[in-house]
Amino acid sequence: MTRDTTPFHAGELEAQRRAGVAPSGRFIRDHMPEQHREFFAQLPFIVLAAGDAQGQPWVTLLEGEPGFTATPDARTLAMAATLAREDPLATALQAGDEVGLLGIELETRRRNRLNGVVRSAQAGLVVEVKQSFGNCPQYIRERVWRRVEPVPEPGASVSERLDAGQRARIAVADTFFIGSVSGSVADPDSAHDSGGETSTNRGYDASHRGGEPGFVQVTGAGTLRFPDYPGNNFFNTLGNLLQDPRVGLLFVDFESGGMLQITGRTRLEWEPRPDEDPNARRWIEVSIERVVDRPAVLALRWQRETPALRLAVVEKRRESDRITSFLLVSADGSALPPFRAGQHLPIELAVSGQSGRVRRSYSLSGSPADATYRISVKRETHGIASRFLHDRVEVGDRLAAHAPAGDFVLPAGQGPLVLISAGVGITPMLAMLHAAVADAERGSVRPIWFVHATRNGPAHAFRAEVEAAIQAGSRAAGRQIERRIFYSAPQASDIRGRDYDTEGRLTAAELLALGAGDEAHYLLCGPAGFLAAISAGLESRGVAANQIDFETFGPAG
Repeated sequence: MTRDTTPFHAGELEAQRRAGVAPSGRFIRDHMPEQHREFFAQLPFIVLAAGDAQGQPWVTLLEGEPGFTATPDARTLAMAATLAREDPLATALQAGDEVGLLGIELETRRRNRLNGVVRSAQAGLVVEVKQSFGNCPQYIRERVWRRVEPVPEPGASVSERLDAGQRARIAVADTFFIGSVSGSVADPDSAHDSGGETSTNRGYDASHRGGEPGFVQVTGAGTLRFPDYPGNNFFNTLGNLLQDPRVGLLFVDFESGGMLQITGRTRLEWEPRPDEDPNARRWIEVSIERVVDRPAVLALRWQRETPALRLAVVEKRRESDRITSFLLVSADGSALPPFRAGQHLPIELAVSGQSGRVRRSYSLSGSPADATYRISVKRETHGIASRFLHDRVEVGDRLAAHAPAGDFVLPAGQGPLVLISAGVGITPMLAMLHAAVADAERGSVRPIWFVHATRNGPAHAFRAEVEAAIQAGSRAAGRQIERRIFYSAPQASDIRGRDYDTEGRLTAAELLALGAGDEAHYLLCGPAGFLAAISAGLESRGVAANQIDFETFGPAG
């Protein structure tokens, strides 16, 4: 992608260069997909980042009854909420101002980000969408919300430093929100960091940060320090901070509804210290300039969800050279909660050497009709959770988990269905295949294509299981469920026509050549780059965006 077409500005590109990544920007759209519109419309709050009269970033929450946010069209987000008088942004927002918005659902760990321009700030906020994109759920702590009777705002305390109580609240926080701004170079160091480029085009961004309690270090009354963990590799926040070191932070007191709003300036540490958090890739230090503490200002309250499920491992099975499956049952013998094909299982692991429980979500790869859950995990060289599961977890061990969740599921109806995966992205597709076969056995005649891309035979997981499911579904439906397997680097022992169908990489053109038709739904799961290329290729060839759904995996998802 060239500098003329990339959605990333100079600071983001520089941050990506320093980190040694080159993410695709094809996930960043200039409108809200239907899924994002539905998501925002049912939220009880939205995180907002914007600038005050001096352009200093602040972060706040807009709240209301679910439905207070509306999307009249794919490029407009309207919020029937106003900021209270004590909010640092209460009088700052005007038509034409840039804002960053974050929609986050703590109970399901879903989040979507949006950047845009205020079109109206009268009796609410109407924003014209400029960028819309999803984020991975890592580091989000599950919480369920409730609403209390709103009370008049008790008043805010304003200071230039944190007091002892504020420092104590931050020291135990596991979540905060961060706002940053691009497009202005505030000092010579920033100009050097961003390649010397300046711009009058300013854009604000709102993002989430999470970790174990204490991941934010209170290094003094006027300084904070926190790690930058692996994420989607877009580097929106760090890229902004390279151009303008000013930052806004928001710490929510989830139990009392208080908001602690902070603004300051950052210093980036690109090389982590070896004796610190091993998961940190970089560190951010904040010199605090202003603190606004607003107790009990929100009508919302949140409560941490504890893992509701205690699961026992009853089988551990090697599926390929790097993928291992774990079959799970309820440890007390009770029936497991049902799940929909495509959903994931959030689990918590007690890993030696980690300061708290390691939380990961893995797609359920078995049939929804089974009495067991199955997760299938790829061993990652530096993966804390995957290495622990592969090396330490055995039959008879117990795992803590939350109920299955996720909205990446089979679309309703009888329209043609193309299930597309790469690598370990096969896991939700396998569950979907089993569900589609079960539907065929109940009389469904929905046309199905199962398309999988992998490296070669040793890396090819679930080959026999897929073949058996396709044969069963074909017999039940009275027509062949189509299968296409792509090997990018087949070995001499791999037999074309038996182990795989096509040598080379899977492309959008290959998918359209299947002939699924104009009404087909394309469901994709795999690495971010794979999904970006396939989805962009399908759209460029006329497939509507609402007929393409995808789910990424891993830290860069």
